Amino acid sequence: MAREAARMALHGQPEPPDAIVLGCTTGGIFTTEEQLRNKEHSPDGYRSHGLLSLVEDIANLCHCTGPALTVSTACSSGAVAIALALNLLRTGQARRVLAGGVDSLSRLTYYGFHSLQLVDRNGCRPLDAGRQGLAVAEGAAMLLLTTEQIEQPLACLLGAGLSCDAYHPTAPHPEGKGARAAMQAAIEDAGLAPEDIDYINLHGTGTPDNDLAEARAIASLFASPPPLSSVKGAIGHSLAAAGAIEAVVSCLAISRGLIPGTVGCRQPDPAFAFTPEMTCVQRPVRTVLSNSFGFGGNNGSLVFGNLAHQHPPLPSSREAWLAIHGSACLTGIGLLHETFARLQEGGSAGGRFPDADLAQRLPARLIRRIKRLARIALLLAGEARSNAEGQDGPDTVFMGTGWGALSETWDFLQGLESSGEQFPSPTDFVGSVHNSPAGQVAMLLKATGANVTCSGGDYSFEQAFLAAQTLLPETGQSAMLLGVDEAHAEFTPLLDWSIGTGDLADGGGGLYVNRDREQAKCLARLAYYGRGGGDDLPDRLFAALGGAEYFHRHSVVLFAGVPAAMQAESGPQLERLQHLIGHSLPVCRYRDFVGEFASASAIAAVLASQCIETGRVPGTLVGGADVMLGPESRVLVLGTGQCLTAMEFFRP
Repeated sequence: MAREAARMALHGQPEPPDAIVLGCTTGGIFTTEEQLRNKEHSPDGYRSHGLLSLVEDIANLCHCTGPALTVSTACSSGAVAIALALNLLRTGQARRVLAGGVDSLSRLTYYGFHSLQLVDRNGCRPLDAGRQGLAVAEGAAMLLLTTEQIEQPLACLLGAGLSCDAYHPTAPHPEGKGARAAMQAAIEDAGLAPEDIDYINLHGTGTPDNDLAEARAIASLFASPPPLSSVKGAIGHSLAAAGAIEAVVSCLAISRGLIPGTVGCRQPDPAFAFTPEMTCVQRPVRTVLSNSFGFGGNNGSLVFGNLAHQHPPLPSSREAWLAIHGSACLTGIGLLHETFARLQEGGSAGGRFPDADLAQRLPARLIRRIKRLARIALLLAGEARSNAEGQDGPDTVFMGTGWGALSETWDFLQGLESSGEQFPSPTDFVGSVHNSPAGQVAMLLKATGANVTCSGGDYSFEQAFLAAQTLLPETGQSAMLLGVDEAHAEFTPLLDWSIGTGDLADGGGGLYVNRDREQAKCLARLAYYGRGGGDDLPDRLFAALGGAEYFHRHSVVLFAGVPAAMQAESGPQLERLQHLIGHSLPVCRYRDFVGEFASASAIAAVLASQCIETGRVPGTLVGGADVMLGPESRVLVLGTGQCLTAMEFFRP
């Protein structure tokens, strides 16, 4: 489905996109389900499980050598992906971005929504007085977005708004506060007022609570709402694809002058302050507001306009770096203090932190219904927040996770199998979505701004870093930036080729960041993100950093991430980079110290920040004497292998 949507979006285009941003919630889990039912024990059968497999497939097909990002924010994923793409364009990081969403049906989603009693067996009836739930569907949609002048664009993407309810793992805020915030932010971002909107494409799932919350949000924002409708009665709820499909519908509404009807709605709910369009209406449409909301309170709204609203991208007001005010990490032997002490002694910090000890460090009320991944995320967020002295917030949450909540996913599928598909666990289903831990963090910290989870395999934290660097405003907001993964005895050896039969390790890192460099402990930026495995990747990284002059001006220490499964690619990349630099640099292969797992780079980022703050890299990390760091020193955290990335850490 993703390939077909990409083919249509790129039809007739002579150049590949500079970047790809794809929303997805389940990846190839349908294949995983079949493999587990067939008792398949070879990792070869699970290569499509990770969400990264989808976006990498599309990137390879269209020869994209720039960032290929996966956003996983439940049912708002497609819209959030498009919002991120818009800001990649605005900040000049790309000229052409392929963005959208895709999800396929699976037992996890089908039985999961049934377990929550959110499926209407009579068919989806959005906004109807007798509505009882959604219709689980699948699909894909993509948009090619560009800042280049083209002759006849279908429409113009004018603005985007993101928010989080920070209220409940599944239920929306009853007054629609998060939905209203996202809509208002999108309209303001587009430079418009509510009265400028000609049509609202509702999220409109057909569930009683969601439709009512969205209706209340609209009533509070619009003095007199414009025509509005939901298309989910016609196409079902395709989860991560929904926001992207409805973005395409919004473009068609503008280009063809058509307002879709609300299929399935026979008697509009009198509790609403409006009546939806019941049938298709042919009329001019200049602007459209399109809404997408998801589990974890993740909200995304997009504003599209016609040619009359076409304008060049707004100049970026975002700095190219993030200011770090607080940090935390968790490894097999403990938090940052214990980890750093062990590393200075020359020991390893890898492994799994004991579940019992992890539970003891968190209030029982917080962890009653959640398992390992969310617990790690909550612990890291709390620690990083407490270490950010004198700071408010945070307002937003950005998280990277390579594999998501493996415990809940495994337990849900095993329970479904053992019960003959009769008793799926609603608790495990809710916890299984990739963005569930970030939603828990938002509720803990009352963070009602953007809430973005990225899932890019070994580069998941780097993707979350890029999202934070791109979306965080220059002033007024702080963010919790996390990278978290859990080790699972059964799942991990099947999914992560770097693990094999080796020792299991997990954990993660957390950074409290904003744009205030005056009180910062360290500054950081994602200096480069390239992919494609080409021989020229190190050359492109070298040029992006500033070439030979950069390495002459700065004393540089490399923290190199070399996944065990990528040794054949990583070794030549590091050798080529050292050759380009022209002299030997101190190198720390951090996975040797913290273990093999997808989000190990988040721990490396925390250690790099700690080294910058203390002015010293312990010699035990680089196989020699301590390396003293001066005002012009830099620590580069590299991701190698399938992609080549560089996070740069330096003094304020």
